[in-house]
Amino acid sequence: MGKRIVKRRQRAEFNTAHYQSEETKVRALFPGTNWSPDAREPMRDQRFIKNVKPRSDGQAVLMKSIEDHNLILALGPAGTGKTFLAVAKAVEALEAGQVSRIVLSRPAVEAGESIGFLPGAMEEKLAPYLRPLYDALADRLSPKKLKAMMAEGLIEIAPIGYMRGRTLNNAFVVVDEAQNCTYGQLKMLLTRLGWNSTMVVTGDPAQTDLLPEMSGLAQIADKMEELDDIAVCRLAAEDIVRHPLVATMLTVL
Repeated sequence: MGKRIVKRRQRAEFNTAHYQSEETKVRALFPGTNWSPDAREPMRDQRFIKNVKPRSDGQAVLMKSIEDHNLILALGPAGTGKTFLAVAKAVEALEAGQVSRIVLSRPAVEAGESIGFLPGAMEEKLAPYLRPLYDALADRLSPKKLKAMMAEGLIEIAPIGYMRGRTLNNAFVVVDEAQNCTYGQLKMLLTRLGWNSTMVVTGDPAQTDLLPEMSGLAQIADKMEELDDIAVCRLAAEDIVRHPLVATMLTVL
C-alpha cells in the first residue's frame, strides 16, 4: 500500500511540473523542445487560401474575361501570370461548385534539347513535361488536398495527344504552352469544349519551341479575335510580375 501511495504522489508531481501554468493546466508534450504539430507531416493539413488579385491592367482584363466568357485565349510574354491566373480561376470554380472537374493539358515538347527515353510508366514519363502545372496547382492547394483531388478524378492533367475524341462537359479546361501546338492540334483542342465548360488557352507566340511556321497559336488567335463570344487577351511587358529583370531582358532578347 505504501508503494502505491508513493507512485501516485510521484505521478502527480510529474504532471504538475509539466503544466505551463496553473490557470490553463496545459501540459507540454515534449518539454524543452520547439516541437509543433505543424512541423510534422501529415498530422495537420495546411490550407492555402489566397485571394488572387490582378497586379496589372492586363491581368485585370484577363480575369474579367475568364468570368464573362467560355473560351479565352491569353497571349503574352513570360512572367505575365497567364498560367497562374488560369489555374487559380479553375480552382475557384471547382471549389465553388461551378464545375465538376479541372482538366489541365500541355504539349510534351522539350525546350530545345532532347532528353531521350525516360524510365517508368506513362505517368512517370510525362511528369517532367507536366511539372509546371503541378507547381501552379501547389500554389493554390495543399499537397494533401491536391493528391486527394487527383486520386478522385476532380483534377486531371493530360498531354495534348490524349485529348482527341473527348467532349469536356462541366469542366474548367486550361491549355498551357499553346505556342508549342500546331494549327491542327489547337483546332482539335478548341473543339473539345462541352456544355457548362470554360477553356483558357495560354501561350507566347514569340517563345515557341517548334519551327515558327509550325506553331498555330498566332494564327488561331487572329481568327478568333473576330468573334464576339471569344475573348483574346494580349498581355504586354508591363504586365510582367516576375523579377523586374525579366521585362528588361525581353526587350533585348
